[in-house]
Order: sequence, then C-alpha cells, then structure tokens
Amino acid sequence: MDKKVISTNRKAFHDFLIFDKFVAGIVLTGTEIKSIRKGMLNLKDSFAKIEDGEVFLYNMHISPYDQGNRYNHVPDRVRKLLLNKQEIMKMLGKIKKDGYTIVPLELFLSHGFAKIEIGLAKGKKLYDKREAIAKKAQSRDIERSLKR
Repeated sequence: MDKKVISTNRKAFHDFLIFDKFVAGIVLTGTEIKSIRKGMLNLKDSFAKIEDGEVFLYNMHISPYDQGNRYNHVPDRVRKLLLNKQEIMKMLGKIKKDGYTIVPLELFLSHGFAKIEIGLAKGKKLYDKREAIAKKAQSRDIERSLKR
C-alpha cells in the first residue's frame, strides 16, 4: 500500500487502550490538503463523535496555508469523516454498550488522498500508564544490554 505518514497521535497511545482500528477519508478544502502535505497539523487533543449516522472529527488543528490568501480555511473547524455504514454502526454499538471513545491515531496520504486512522479506545488508568512506562524502560534496558 502506498502510504506516507504525515502525523501520529502519540498522546492517544499513552492515554488510551486501543481496541479496534478503522481507516477513514476526510472531507477537506483545497488549502487544508496543501497544509497537510506540508505537515502543518496537530492531532493531539482531537476526537471523533457520531452524530445522525455520520462521523465528525473535532479539534484537529490544520494551520492556515501560507499562500492561501482570502480562500484560506478555519484551522479548528469540524471535519466529516468518510466511513461505511457498517463500520459506523459497529462503532456506535461499542460506544453505547461498552463506553468506548473514538480517537484519531495517525493521518497519512494514500495515492494522494488524505486518510485518517481512527481507533476505538478506552481511557487508561494511572496505574496502567505507570505499568506501560515501566515495561518500555525495561525493554530499552534489555536492548541496550544486548547491543553490548
């Protein structure tokens, strides 16, 4: 698959346990895709909601395009995500039944189109975060000792 990763939401992997992943298209304007190709975006505090059978992405900041003049976009506008109806229904069931949230994981370009990988996630507890940090440090120590 021809995939060029533009941005990854590392905070999502730290704050949430990811259970299921979906790839969605995004409805963008001309200056937004140009800013994305330059890497001028932030996924850090963004999240998605299902409203009236459609998925919308909130708080994804795409910086205004330098040469955009009066046709430039609003940086923090709500953007529609393009998913199949079955995928939306599957997510909606999990959200209502199990209390999951939808968080964006990474934005990438595939054959010139911007796609976003979203995940069904549950928030980590503090002890889960500490455990993950300890495991990461332990694996780093093992790697260091193996290199020597």
